[in-house]
Amino acid sequence: MATRRLGVGETLGALNAALGPGSPVWIKETRTRHLRSRDFLAPHRALQARFDDGQVPEHLLHALACLQGPGVAPVLRCAPTPAGLSLQLQRPAVFERVLSAVAAYATPALPVLPGQRVLLHCPALRSSPCALRLSQLRTVLVADHLARALRAHGVCVRLVPAVQDPHMLTFLQQLRVDWPAASERASSHTLRIHALEEVTSAHDGRTLSPGILGRLCLKELVEEQGRTAGYDSNLDNCLVTEDLLSVLAELQEALWHWPEDSHTGLAGSPDTGTDSCLVVHVVSCEEKFQQQKLDLLWRKLVDKAPLRQKHLICGPVKVAGAPGPLMTAPEYYKFRHAQVCKASALKHGGDLAHDPAWTEIFGVLSVATIKFEMLSTAPQSQGEWLLLFNNILPFPDLLSQTAMLDCTAPGLHITARTEMMCKFLVQLSMDFSSYYNRVHILGEPRPHRFGQMFVRLQLLRAVREVLHTGLAMLGLPPLSHI
Repeated sequence: MATRRLGVGETLGALNAALGPGSPVWIKETRTRHLRSRDFLAPHRALQARFDDGQVPEHLLHALACLQGPGVAPVLRCAPTPAGLSLQLQRPAVFERVLSAVAAYATPALPVLPGQRVLLHCPALRSSPCALRLSQLRTVLVADHLARALRAHGVCVRLVPAVQDPHMLTFLQQLRVDWPAASERASSHTLRIHALEEVTSAHDGRTLSPGILGRLCLKELVEEQGRTAGYDSNLDNCLVTEDLLSVLAELQEALWHWPEDSHTGLAGSPDTGTDSCLVVHVVSCEEKFQQQKLDLLWRKLVDKAPLRQKHLICGPVKVAGAPGPLMTAPEYYKFRHAQVCKASALKHGGDLAHDPAWTEIFGVLSVATIKFEMLSTAPQSQGEWLLLFNNILPFPDLLSQTAMLDCTAPGLHITARTEMMCKFLVQLSMDFSSYYNRVHILGEPRPHRFGQMFVRLQLLRAVREVLHTGLAMLGLPPLSHI
């Protein structure tokens, strides 16, 4: 039977359990200067709250030094220090365990979740690319990344809306966003009948504009959902239009008719789709009010509307060095693409923008620049053990965290940790760059150095697996050169 992979979470859990009941006290070190002497620390102040004068009993120190368990990294030493209880792992043993099973560290830590269904709705994709604001572009990239992370966990994901504008499809392909195309519009006939039964202003004698059925009062429904749900207090009347009903019809159609689930082998049905599905509306802060109206209108007009609807609100976007504040998404892409071409011309000389061999590379680099700018901010750091301990060992847990959607939290809104992958990849790149600049991997061909060289090559293989998996979560292919 294969040995279980080591995990930071499992090790921290075992360390805290070894100290007895109480709040967690152990932390994982990340800074280079601390990693010279320790990997985990129980700070002195936390120990003082647990033990008299912060003195850990001798039998517990012995238990920590002999710590074992599934996924628990082997311990070298555990000793009191002025900073607290310091623990260092058996690093050669950890290296051997990790590098002998590299593929295991490029998969999520949590088990696959068959049967879970998430409908991701990104309203911004109903517009044309020329009308797509940068804040809306961010919602598209967040939804695409979230879909990849959820699917990596075995969650069945549907993406709405199916894109009809061919120019938008081309732009999404350029951004390496995998989104379905529309085949035909869902019928809104039944919803239209229900809406006409509910609207009130269609009978007050006034002539309504084409495409408008009337007004519908939502205030009562807002009060039913509760004051803490998160709906805007100004929500009152909703102008019911044919376009709104068309949007609802597509959402309802997607909710009722799921494709065959590759994990369960079962096709979706109206009952199972409604009961087991979480609907996540990914919208910009400018769109959130309108989306709340759509949410409530769905509940009002459809008996089996999904009870679990959450709104993932994406904040505004500020582009460093942008020539104007009202830049559209295609203009933003051209702006970043021109910067990439200019930087490459300075690095390599000559105009490479029209060289077919570089066209694909420039496209990937431009998209990568956009996605990292939209989804993260860049931290800093450096370190061989640091590479493994800070980047490879925790990666399965990171994959799991990026796919966590807390649908049980009260209120309307939901959060997603889509920024974690970008931050992680930036950190990994910086750590690896620092390591590669300092360490000669392929040294002189001396037999006594072959072992060290092969271990370092295995470490690079592990870094590559993690890097490629992380990039795949962003829809980015690895490049052989830039």
